[in-house]
Amino acid sequence: MTAISASLHLYARHPVALAAWLALAGSSLAHAADAAPVAAPAASLPPVTVSASGLQLGANDMTTPVTVLEGDELVRRREATLGETLSSEPGITSSHFGAGASRPIIRGMDGPRVKVLSDGAELHDASTISPDHAVVSEPMLATQIEVLRGPSALVYGNGAVGGVVNVLDGKVPTAIPQKGVEGSAELRANTGAGEGAGAFSLTGGTGNLAVHVEGVARDAGDYRVGKGWTGGNKVPGSFNRTDTGSVGVSWVGDRGYLGAAFTRQTAKYGLPGHNHSFEDCHPHGSQLHCGAQEGEEDGHDHGAEERGDVPVVDLRSERLDIRGELRDPFAGFSALRLRAGFTDYRHDEVEDGAISTTFKNKAYDTRIELQHEPIAGFKGVIGLQTSQRKFSAEGAEAYVQRTITRKTGLFMLEEYRLGDWRLEAALRHDRQTAEAQVSGIERSHNGTSASLGAVWKFTPGYQVGTSFTRASRAPSAEELYARGLHMATSTYEHGNADLRSETSQNIDVSLRKTSGDTTFGVSVFKNRISNYIYGRTLDEVDGLQLLQYSQADATFTGIEGQVRQRIARNLGVTLFGDTVRAKLNNGGGLLPRIPAPRAGIRLDTHWNAWEGQVEWVQVARQSRVAEFESATPGYGMLNLGVSYNGRFNEGTPWQLYLKATNLTDRLAYAHTSFIKNAAPLMGRNVTVGVRVAF
Repeated sequence: MTAISASLHLYARHPVALAAWLALAGSSLAHAADAAPVAAPAASLPPVTVSASGLQLGANDMTTPVTVLEGDELVRRREATLGETLSSEPGITSSHFGAGASRPIIRGMDGPRVKVLSDGAELHDASTISPDHAVVSEPMLATQIEVLRGPSALVYGNGAVGGVVNVLDGKVPTAIPQKGVEGSAELRANTGAGEGAGAFSLTGGTGNLAVHVEGVARDAGDYRVGKGWTGGNKVPGSFNRTDTGSVGVSWVGDRGYLGAAFTRQTAKYGLPGHNHSFEDCHPHGSQLHCGAQEGEEDGHDHGAEERGDVPVVDLRSERLDIRGELRDPFAGFSALRLRAGFTDYRHDEVEDGAISTTFKNKAYDTRIELQHEPIAGFKGVIGLQTSQRKFSAEGAEAYVQRTITRKTGLFMLEEYRLGDWRLEAALRHDRQTAEAQVSGIERSHNGTSASLGAVWKFTPGYQVGTSFTRASRAPSAEELYARGLHMATSTYEHGNADLRSETSQNIDVSLRKTSGDTTFGVSVFKNRISNYIYGRTLDEVDGLQLLQYSQADATFTGIEGQVRQRIARNLGVTLFGDTVRAKLNNGGGLLPRIPAPRAGIRLDTHWNAWEGQVEWVQVARQSRVAEFESATPGYGMLNLGVSYNGRFNEGTPWQLYLKATNLTDRLAYAHTSFIKNAAPLMGRNVTVGVRVAF
């Protein structure tokens, strides 16, 4: 594997080299397919509808790359958190904060720049505020997960300049089950954390009424890490216990449905790396002062280990979803869609048996779409979206004062098809008001975003897509008003109430082959962001960083892709990889926690009811680091997956699966994590599960 590692160092310095590698690999494999005839007929990727596209488009009609996980592939990829579930997909990594909190990072962007949706409605939790806060989405209950890269999905909010993750579920029934009752049940366990998890989903209905119930229970202990970690063989405080339940009911008619669902999630998970040695730290201007300095004596031992037990997050989220769709609502329109959500979120951070800090988030959001009939060949959607979020933090780490954030957005999306071309244009205008209730400061921001895109299917099975987007993102309340110590991430944060909106100009070009023995997709992008908001490190003492939210122009460039070659009727090989570079313009330096380049190879096979995969993933050393940031060593991981699909005598399908990750038990660190040294990635882990659908 030394050749792969050496190649990754080349790709880290020259992103174009990875583009050439993927393109040449696809070309070489295609020629190999021509030279060696395969008995099986040519393969074609099955059509997949992308709900988040706005027009219910197929994945092959999108102007920018989209990842869709569904069916058996989703079952294989699912982990305890949304970030870890998606982290192996090209262009996507995760924030990794122990086992309980992990948010998707798309093309090097995370936090408020990546919007997480529940069937088109925004999720409201505290995960955009800090990476130690969990995303209240349960992967084991998802029926499909869609990832739209870049700001092409601006119809869901102009702040999503990194992308959109849309998690589809069945909590609100949209149809009456044909058999009267349908559902699924699943049990799984793993060795890396001693995890046991179970999930069920049940939908029943008669006449026009459908009822759905679902739930998940998970209990995982501290997870093991790879060989050679100086901190031991397990990460203290990396346990995760989660319970999720939902009840939904719908009225279903010939022209649509209207329903509601109530979801409650509770979770307890630890916060590894919490450092109490910074409790006495405070800023003096642009410098940090941490207790005893320059001969002072305050009796505080800054070299001591953290005292007491690892802090625990005790989370409770209650959400009411209302969803509906009416086909042919009135003349000139083909569909009316409604999405609304009401969220009451709270989590306590418990230390030594007492609550130290409480975070609360009460929010609502409403989204209405009207899809019009074709007008002069144009087909499209117009809509209105509005939301309000009341956020508060009280206690020792209340580094953000109480705020109320109100948003209103108007949007439209139009498409036009001309022969082998599909053209797309979108426009959105947003207004945001963020009010700090303690200081009384209020800031308003307006922003208009637009995008143009095209897909050209220039020959059967081949297509090229391109898009240009200009998007505006208003600063979040935390970026405006944060002020205080945040021990979970070892930072002291200073907001800036005078921040202006960001302006992103993104261009994305992709080449895809969707049929035949060779299929591939490669995408290159460049995103120039004016007034990019980031935490600039002013000072650092013993690992604690003083962050001032600042603005400067920045540029993100990268490439991602994969190519698969079928080499026999039941055997295929896939090469995949990604890399992204992010820097401040005009010599301003590099941005922190940018993912390292990756490349890998995967073999897949199937025989009768059996399916299997084996892959090697090589992650390069990340030495392109920001000021006050340390480099992260590279690593390689060997992963394996096997599944068997059977049926009971009455025809009910069932599946038995096994997957093993990091089989070589490699010690690995996530460069994207604030606590990478305190919480390495999981070591060797074997997961077994059984799933029944009826």
